[in-house]
Amino acid sequence: MVGYNPDIKLTKADQAQAGAVSNIVARAVVQPFDVLKIRFQLQVEPISSSSSSSKYRSILQAIRCIVREEGPRALWKGHVPAQILSVGFGVVEFTCFEYITKILWYGLPESFQTRYKPLAHALGGSLSSTLATVVIQPVDIIRTRIIAQGEPKVYRSMYHAASSIIRTEGFRGFYKGLAPACLGVAPQMGAVESFICGSGSGFLSKLLMYPMDVTKKRLQIQGFEEARKNFGAVRQYKGVVHCIKQSLKDEGLRGMYKGLSPSLLKAVFVSGTIFCVYDQVCYVFMMKNR
Repeated sequence: MVGYNPDIKLTKADQAQAGAVSNIVARAVVQPFDVLKIRFQLQVEPISSSSSSSKYRSILQAIRCIVREEGPRALWKGHVPAQILSVGFGVVEFTCFEYITKILWYGLPESFQTRYKPLAHALGGSLSSTLATVVIQPVDIIRTRIIAQGEPKVYRSMYHAASSIIRTEGFRGFYKGLAPACLGVAPQMGAVESFICGSGSGFLSKLLMYPMDVTKKRLQIQGFEEARKNFGAVRQYKGVVHCIKQSLKDEGLRGMYKGLSPSLLKAVFVSGTIFCVYDQVCYVFMMKNR
């Protein structure tokens, strides 16, 4: 039922609900991949089966380790803020995108509108994603730290995490890692006309900008070292440039791509789950409307 079908009678409300349910379910299904990705990104030691000094050495070994030390529920750490992050980012991004492209449409010459429409959409996509990143960054900080902590927990809940960050680090603590977050998301969200071209460029930009995601995560846990003492070496970074330089020095270029494997698996499972659940929810609505 994905896509237009004249035989399927669904209202816009039905389609919106189906889309919301499918995204919520997909986020819940892939959350373990998100946990693995972040744990890998934060580990200074190599992600290698031959490294005896590394806490996490492969996807399967990491899953077994997390379940053994923290219980099965640990694979869903940070699930609630991740759901809020996903929904909040989407709402802010698309609202801003519509507003920005409207301004560009009426504020630019007609010749630009027709000839350079893809460029205007790319600019609108980049600006809207950057604004969404700024707005939702505090939730991302909380998600990262909840996932990053082991047992016993430092943060018991989102509220406890937020109040602790405000008390110990001030409001600026919610915006650690903001620069690489914006640098990483803007090129990926610049829209283009062609779906094929957009898919290819999106995948390529994700690979090129992935080191920014690693940098963001490492800066987000600065000041949270106490919760990481059982995970291996801990590094102090003075900023984006210092973090990148130190990571390259300690771990090489491969270190900037830690967590890429679970990230790609997550992308595959997200797409498959969304379409599958969306189709089934639409079928339920169709049967109800008969």
